[in-house]
Amino acid sequence: MPEKLSVACIQNCAGTDVEKNLLDLRAMIETAHRDGAELICLPEYGTCLGLDGTQFLVGDHPQDDHPALVFMADLANEIGVWILIGSIAVTAPGGKVVNRSVMLNDKGQIVTHYDKIHLFDVDLANGETYRESATIRPGNRAVVADTPWGGIGMTVCYDVRFPKLYRSLANGGAGMITVPAAFARTTGEGHWHVLLRSRAIETGCFIIAPCQTGQHGSSESYGHSLIIDPWGTILADQGREPGIASAILDLSQIDKCRSMIPSLQHDRPYHEVEEGRIKDAIQAAE
Repeated sequence: MPEKLSVACIQNCAGTDVEKNLLDLRAMIETAHRDGAELICLPEYGTCLGLDGTQFLVGDHPQDDHPALVFMADLANEIGVWILIGSIAVTAPGGKVVNRSVMLNDKGQIVTHYDKIHLFDVDLANGETYRESATIRPGNRAVVADTPWGGIGMTVCYDVRFPKLYRSLANGGAGMITVPAAFARTTGEGHWHVLLRSRAIETGCFIIAPCQTGQHGSSESYGHSLIIDPWGTILADQGREPGIASAILDLSQIDKCRSMIPSLQHDRPYHEVEEGRIKDAIQAAE
């Protein structure tokens, strides 16, 4: 296995014009590839994103003829680079879609895909309301992609608030975890950096987190695409402007950090807390 990996996160501001988004992304991907990137990661809904009231506009299609997937597969094969399609909306049975992250190899072949498990249904203090579950069907499977650089766990955006998933990926063979996002600016300013650094530290994994930036209709993404090492050190932060965050990952750091803090080996069984038992304990104490 190679000792190092050159990785790039693409940070764009997608609208609902898919053709324009794809052309913009192609230019950025080609730049990242010329600069040496071997794995190029796109944000969540990087090829189409808008918001109409509380409904996301994400340009869903069946996977087999999804224009964004076809375009990116051809591009990966053409220039010979691995591409993580952060996520696209894929038509699902029952009138909904899945928020699907797709890993392509340097031949443009699908290595694996992951459907976002945790859906963003929130009412923020500033009046912003999001209802991802109105249009999206959640996934139910954790995924680790097999790559030349080892296992890469796949997650999407709101998943970052659920550390159990990340620990499961690390225990399942991931040494790196991708977190493509279109993280809301309101919550991003308070939580984005600390959540991603926490997931890196807890798992001893590199975190690769490409995030959209700017306005998408009535919503705004935070930007600050991040690449973080297993010790929690930020290797690259793209800030608020569209562009490319890149870093060379020293993959030996995974085992080094895990040997220093071997918490993945220290899980112990315990009884889950039950609401009724909490109430009983409070009453007994009183």
